[in-house]
Amino acid sequence: MYYLIILAVIILDQATKSLIRANLDLNQSITVIGGVLNLTYIKNFGAAFSILQNRQVFLVAFTAAVSSIIFILLVRNIRKAHWTMLLSLSLIIGGGVGNMIDRIRTGFVVDFLEIRLFSFPVFNVADMAVVGGSILLIVYILFFDHSLKLKGKDADAN
Repeated sequence: MYYLIILAVIILDQATKSLIRANLDLNQSITVIGGVLNLTYIKNFGAAFSILQNRQVFLVAFTAAVSSIIFILLVRNIRKAHWTMLLSLSLIIGGGVGNMIDRIRTGFVVDFLEIRLFSFPVFNVADMAVVGGSILLIVYILFFDHSLKLKGKDADAN
């Protein structure tokens, strides 16, 4: 199931980006929900918040390395880990690979979701998967991973 989640994120990400490239001109914006949500086609030559501009080789290599390590964690733990950890890893991998495909194929990442309520960078489906997976991983660590619980004073005395 978790491999299908990775694949679904990649397919949804690439399909939405393809639709944006086919139907909007660069920097064109279409209002979806007035004052709240726009579809705005931009090219991002960096990473999150446009950091590391024009460092495509580094970004591809870094994403490939991190995605590979996370995939190995997923494979090794798929039968014994809590579902929140497995889902979080799947979302992070799918999102990372989705953006990596753009970088390899075009040299930039297509971003198109613009929330107008506050000043927030334009993003895409892959970004949502990485952020959602990261938040879920934090939830897992805080609430479900008992190996990281701090020991009380009584445990330190022993």
